[in-house]
Amino acid sequence: MIHYKQPSFNISIEEEYQFIDPDSRALIGFATAQGLAMASHAGAMQSNQSTGRDQMLTRPDLDFAQRISAESFAVGTPVCKDVKEARRALLRIRHTLLELVASHGLKLMAAGTHPFSHWEWAQEGTPRYRALIEDTQIIARRLLACGMHVHIGVEDRDLAIDVMNAMRYLLPHILCLANSSPFWRGRDTGLASYRSVLLDALPRTGIPNAFRSYNDYQSYVDTLIRTNSIPGPGSIWWDILPHHRFPTLEIRVCDALPDINDALAIAALIQAVVAWMVDLRHRNMSFRLYDRTLIAENKWRAVRYGLQGKLLDFGIEQEVPIGDLLQELLERVDPVVDRLNSRAELAHIDTILERGASSDQQRRIWQDSGADGKAVVDFLIAQTEQSI
Repeated sequence: MIHYKQPSFNISIEEEYQFIDPDSRALIGFATAQGLAMASHAGAMQSNQSTGRDQMLTRPDLDFAQRISAESFAVGTPVCKDVKEARRALLRIRHTLLELVASHGLKLMAAGTHPFSHWEWAQEGTPRYRALIEDTQIIARRLLACGMHVHIGVEDRDLAIDVMNAMRYLLPHILCLANSSPFWRGRDTGLASYRSVLLDALPRTGIPNAFRSYNDYQSYVDTLIRTNSIPGPGSIWWDILPHHRFPTLEIRVCDALPDINDALAIAALIQAVVAWMVDLRHRNMSFRLYDRTLIAENKWRAVRYGLQGKLLDFGIEQEVPIGDLLQELLERVDPVVDRLNSRAELAHIDTILERGASSDQQRRIWQDSGADGKAVVDFLIAQTEQSI
């Protein structure tokens, strides 16, 4: 039996945000894990849904971009002992950013994609963002997508790999809750998470393979660096991976979510799943490992249908409604919840299951408004602000 050091299970949440012009409701800029991007001096482009033509938008002044970069681009919480502390930190971040964008006449929005803005806009951004564009070209230029990344403290690196291997199976389940990107360029994509499609066009994204140990994973990273495939481990963007600088397991599968209660509930679920997986290992048990290609089948179902679909239960080789699978998952993690002090936050999962995920809510606004993308933006802005 392998004995691992008990992890801290501390938590940190990174959110990516969109900056919105209040008149046109178009995207002016955004802050993502790759850096800040703003409309260039030439202006930002938005698609005019009524004429089919593009319109020019005046960008915010340079001071705004400089202040965002200097003060607020690190849109992640500090290391928090539990999800309640993370709530207070996330509220402070959202409130500070909301005041900053409001001082420049803009609105703040959290969502996986913008409902109608065109990706072919002139961009200026941080050196890291420009480097990503240089490396991946049009793939990065059209990546107008925002996510939520959750870090859970797992200090033993071999244990982090062990949990990652097992937890890959449950990433589609989490994405079914954490989707908020049904629209793209003024169209209903028919998907729950179009952000996932955009992101998975980048190299080294999606569901990772299983690794035998942290040394095995590090050997993979070293090979990529040695062959000039990547400049460093920060260029690996899988849905789950051990962070290259922090002693955490990072889960990147979630879309950015406007409702802070949704975000915290899903972060609490992620933390509880990690703790459950570690508890299994301490009891000399393990979660069965499945091939990445099988897990990818479930991820596609999560991307396409979200909470409205079914996932494959590979144990019984049948498709099962996602709501049933999530209720089963909540039962599985229940023994660790009180230890993590997250029962109140996890209770909100039931609300999401009854109400629908953010993509379901957005689609209802879209249908009720006669396919009005601006109405969806107004809803997302209001939900982002109200949660603060």
